[in-house]
Amino acid sequence: MLFDTHTHLDARQFDEDREQVIDRARAAGVGLMVNIGCDRRTIPSTIELAERYSFIYAAIGWHPVDSIDMKPEDLEWIERLSSHKKVVAIGEIGLDYHWDTSPKDVQHRVFREQIRLARKVKKPIVIHNRDAHEDVVRILKEENAQEIGGVMHCYSGRWETAKQCLDMNFYISFGGPVTFKNARVPKEVLEKVPMDRLLIETDSPYLTPHPNRGKRNESAYVALVAQSAAEIKGVSVEELAQITTENGKICFGIE
Repeated sequence: MLFDTHTHLDARQFDEDREQVIDRARAAGVGLMVNIGCDRRTIPSTIELAERYSFIYAAIGWHPVDSIDMKPEDLEWIERLSSHKKVVAIGEIGLDYHWDTSPKDVQHRVFREQIRLARKVKKPIVIHNRDAHEDVVRILKEENAQEIGGVMHCYSGRWETAKQCLDMNFYISFGGPVTFKNARVPKEVLEKVPMDRLLIETDSPYLTPHPNRGKRNESAYVALVAQSAAEIKGVSVEELAQITTENGKICFGIE
C-alpha cells in the first residue's frame, strides 16, 4: 500500500474527472491520502472529500502565498475545523519567497500564528518552504514546533537544513522532483534521511514525476516517486511503500 501524504484533489485541474483520478490512485495501490486545504475555497472542499472517502484525510491551513488575505476570523475558523475527526494536520503553512504576493513580515506573522494554533490543538504541521530555508528553520525553533512536529513537504533544501528539521521531530517528504535525472541534491538528501523519517507524496496536480513531467500530476503517480526512492535507498519498492505508509500513519495519528 502507498500513502500519498500531500495532494490537492480539490484543485480546479481535477474538476472534470476527480472521481476517475481517485479511482486510478486506488488502482495504482494508493491506500491513503492526505488532501490539503489551504485557502478559503479549498478548506471546506477538502473536508468534504475526507468525509466522502474513508481513505482520504484532511490537512487545513493558510498557504503562505496568500498570507496577505488571512483575517483573524480565518484563523478562528481553522481552529474550529481542526477538531473534525478527519483533520490530521495544520497545513500547508510556511514561507514562500519565490512568488512576490505577500510581504515577508506578513508571511512570518501568519506562519507563527498557525504554529501556535497547531500546538494549541495538538496537531502536526505541514510545511511549505520555497527559497526560505533559514527563516523557516529559525521560526520553527523559536515557536517550539518540535512539540508537535510534522512534515517538510516536497523537500528541496540541503542535508544541513534537513538535519535540523529531523532534530525538531519532522519527517522529510519527497515528491516528483526526486525522479528527475538532474535532481542531484534531493537524491543526496533522500539517501541520508533515516527510513523511519521518510515520506513520499505527489503535490498533485503539480510537480509531476518523470516520465510524465510536463503533464498534470495525480496521486497514482506516487508509485513513480516510490520507485525512485526505493532505488536510491537500495530497497524493494514494496519495502519502501510499507515503511513510508507506516511513517505517514504515525506522523498523522492515523490508526
